[in-house]
Amino acid sequence: MATTLYYTNILTPVETIERGAVVVSDDGKIAYVGPMENAPQVEGKRIDLRGRYVAPGFIDAHVHGGKGVSFLDYSKNVAEGLRAYSEWVVSTGVTGYLCSIGGPDTQSLVQRVAAFADVIEAGVPGAEPLGLHLEGPYLSKEKKGAFNPAWLHTPSRDEVKEIIKAGRGTIRQLTLAPELSEASEVASLCRTEGVVVSLGHTNTDYEAACAALKGNYTHVTHTFNAQRGFHHREPGVLGAILTSDEVTAELISDNVHVHPGAMKVLVRCLGTDRVVLITDAFVAAGMPDGEYESVGLKVTVKNGLSTLPDGTISSSTATLSQCVHNAHLSVGVPLLDAVKMASLNPARAMGFASRLGSIAVGKDASLVVIDDQVNVYLTMVKGQVVYSNL
Repeated sequence: MATTLYYTNILTPVETIERGAVVVSDDGKIAYVGPMENAPQVEGKRIDLRGRYVAPGFIDAHVHGGKGVSFLDYSKNVAEGLRAYSEWVVSTGVTGYLCSIGGPDTQSLVQRVAAFADVIEAGVPGAEPLGLHLEGPYLSKEKKGAFNPAWLHTPSRDEVKEIIKAGRGTIRQLTLAPELSEASEVASLCRTEGVVVSLGHTNTDYEAACAALKGNYTHVTHTFNAQRGFHHREPGVLGAILTSDEVTAELISDNVHVHPGAMKVLVRCLGTDRVVLITDAFVAAGMPDGEYESVGLKVTVKNGLSTLPDGTISSSTATLSQCVHNAHLSVGVPLLDAVKMASLNPARAMGFASRLGSIAVGKDASLVVIDDQVNVYLTMVKGQVVYSNL
């Protein structure tokens, strides 16, 4: 059955269409987007959005779980976990996401990749699991962040081939520290296999980071966090990112991992077309403060801040709607651009822009309805309303 969303302001997100309408065909595709008075009259459901914004559904390209589900150390049935997460996260405006996973050893990681690939291929209700992001095991132990160092090791081309094979095309992104041995060969392999190589968890210097970002590395994992910072005599990894011409860069805009002033620097240097908002959220997102466990380490969450026993900041507890809110209201990014940083930008960076990330005829009707504070009122995935608070 067709659905018409009308009396809305549309954030496409390359332009704003005031007093617009979006017509969704019964096959879950967008059939019309434009002024309300020109919308075709079709049989089906009509939803009056009362001036609220309709935007492309948010895409979280870096998330480890939430609402009690952990992708990193999930020991239960994977289908059960992804179903529970997907049915919850739509309430935050997310219509698609990459599962950021890892494993304590190669065998475990290969098994987890295969298990997640099975579920991704089968699909689950709610938000769409779009693929996998491997954050680890190929990270610098000096910049491990909240990762268990026992899980980390240097890469080998043969090992990565085995992991990619197990993923059957579902691995979309690999975070890789370029200073590790064989990192260059692995990065080349990943590009050949269609896997986005992301610079992250690295203590390399400015020159090496620049070389990587001009080569097979096209993306950056949570900019500012777990990477060598900037100094005016040694610009470090951050300096290489800020002066890059093409790379896309993730940003945890939870106002905890990165100060709004630093976020503004990144946006001014890269522009709103190349910053990708992420949550980097883990099992405690959407849950109360308390004690949790991640990759075998104890994590304490208090007032939304998650820390290891030594005080190291762990993954976030933010939702992507909160991150868009912060980019708009704490950093000063126009709402249209803040939405783009959580929809079109990740879709482009991860290879989904042909069907996701913008509101255009022929694309999937994976949409979110928000107000100017980024409160979520309705979420639609492939034409089906999966969450409503209208």
